Amino acid sequence: MIPLQDITHLIIDMDGVLYRGSEPLPRLGEFFACLRARPVPFILATNNATRTPEERAAQMARLGVSVSPAEIVVSGQAAARFLRREFPPGTRVHVFGMPALRRAVEEEGFVVADTDVRAVVASVDPEVTYAKVTRAMRLIRGGARFIATNLDPNIPAEDGPIPGSGSMVAMLATASEVQPMAVGKPEPFLYELALDRMGAPRATTAAVGDRVETDILGGQRAGLTTICVLSGAADRARAAAGGSDYIFADIGALLDAWQAALADRGRV
Repeated sequence: MIPLQDITHLIIDMDGVLYRGSEPLPRLGEFFACLRARPVPFILATNNATRTPEERAAQMARLGVSVSPAEIVVSGQAAARFLRREFPPGTRVHVFGMPALRRAVEEEGFVVADTDVRAVVASVDPEVTYAKVTRAMRLIRGGARFIATNLDPNIPAEDGPIPGSGSMVAMLATASEVQPMAVGKPEPFLYELALDRMGAPRATTAAVGDRVETDILGGQRAGLTTICVLSGAADRARAAAGGSDYIFADIGALLDAWQAALADRGRV
């Protein structure tokens, strides 16, 4: 844990931190204006692999904030980068998920295929069918490496939670009798990818999130200062029990405390 005024980089979760559904959380624009002005480099890092960074950037633009796709990391990219550590370019990989995940795998140089594959990468597929489950299960049972973008049981939607990657991965794990390697939060790999992209020092980087079991635990495993905001999944008791270094009501309260700490330093 470091003082707020010593933080130089941020890795920020998205849903529940910056917005809920299609609605921005209070003072979203002011928060990013401050980061740009200081400047404080940041990466938006999400376990949700249903959209590409370009689609996420467009989503932020609709909320009034300009963010480059290069400032966004999704768990599909982390899974694809993990594959690159394990297999050479050109390796055949089966994708159980949405087009965004397929694109991430292809961008790392792999061939997306349904037969003779070395790995199966699984995430959310809203168009899942019995045939898709059967194909992925048989590939895994046949020896393909089983990789999951994340194990989140559900993801938020405007009308309530919907099944997440973890739900579909659990189905494949039960059918194949093989447990997956999960890459997203709370595993540190997504944070490592964000740190590398920014060239950020671990000692002065903080992870901001609303889920203790993913965002905060992942930040801790990556050796980062952790900041839990209560605008999403966690309440104060859960955030404290999870060992969050800082707890704030929302990003507006974080911004106020951060600016106060910087002002105090300026007065010393």
